[in-house]
Amino acid sequence: MFHNFDPVFIDLGIIQVRWYSLAYIVGILFGWWYGKILIKKQIEDNNQSNYLKNFDDLIAYVIIGVILGGRLGYVIFYNPSFYLENLTEILKLWKGGMSFHGGLLGVIIATIIFSKIKGINFYYFADIISCVAPIGIFLGRVANFINGELFGKVSNLPWAIIFPEGGNFARHPSQIYEAVLEGAVLFLIINFLAIKKKLLLKPGYISGLFLIFYSITRIIGENFREPDVNLGYFFNYFSMGTMLSILTFLSGCCIIFYIKSNEQNN
Repeated sequence: MFHNFDPVFIDLGIIQVRWYSLAYIVGILFGWWYGKILIKKQIEDNNQSNYLKNFDDLIAYVIIGVILGGRLGYVIFYNPSFYLENLTEILKLWKGGMSFHGGLLGVIIATIIFSKIKGINFYYFADIISCVAPIGIFLGRVANFINGELFGKVSNLPWAIIFPEGGNFARHPSQIYEAVLEGAVLFLIINFLAIKKKLLLKPGYISGLFLIFYSITRIIGENFREPDVNLGYFFNYFSMGTMLSILTFLSGCCIIFYIKSNEQNN
C-alpha cells in the first residue's frame, strides 16, 4: 500500500488547516469535556463548582504547556543542531515536530504554577489530565500517520505501507501502532483504574501509573519505529524515545513509592 494522504485538511489559499493542528484542537476540546465529566462523577459536594471552574482556568495553562514544552522538547531532544542554525524554523509548528516528553514536562510545569497560584492540590488535577491525555495522544499519532512522519521500520507484512519519505520500502505503520497502544489501550487502562478502582480519590496514584503505563506502551512502539536519522540508536539499541520513556517510567515508580511511603507514615 502507498501512503497518499494530504496533510492539509482544508486549503483556503491564504489559510490552511492541517490535520496536525486539528488533532491538537480536537484533543484539547475532548479532553476538556471528558475531564469535567470525571470531576462531576468524583466530586458531589459543594466543592464541585469550584473544581470545575479551576479546571476551566487550568486548560489555558495546559495549552501553553503542551505547545511550548512539546516544541522546545523536540528542538532540544531530537534536532538541536539544525534549529540552532535555523532559529525561525522553531516557530513553524505546522510542519510537525513535537515531543511528547517535552509536552509532558511543559504540562507538569504549567500545572504546578497553576496549583501554586490557586492554592490547590497539584496531584488532583494532574490525575484528571492523565485520564484525558490518551485522547490527545491518539489523535496526535493519527495525525503523524497522515503527515507520513515517524514511520516504522522496513516490513513485509500485508499491511506495511510505502511512505513518501521512507524510500521504496514498505514499512510498519508504527504511528497507528502507537495510536492504539499509547492512545486507546492506555485510555482504557488508566480510566479503568481511575473510575472502577476509584484511584482518583487518592491523588497522585493515577499520575504515577500514567507515567508507568505510557512508558511501557511507548517502548513497545519504539521497537517498530524507525529511529531519527540524525540520532540513530544509543548504545546500538535504545532510541531517544526509549531513553526518555525509561526516565518517565522511573519517575512514575518514584511517585507511587513516595505516595505509599507517606500513607504508611501517616
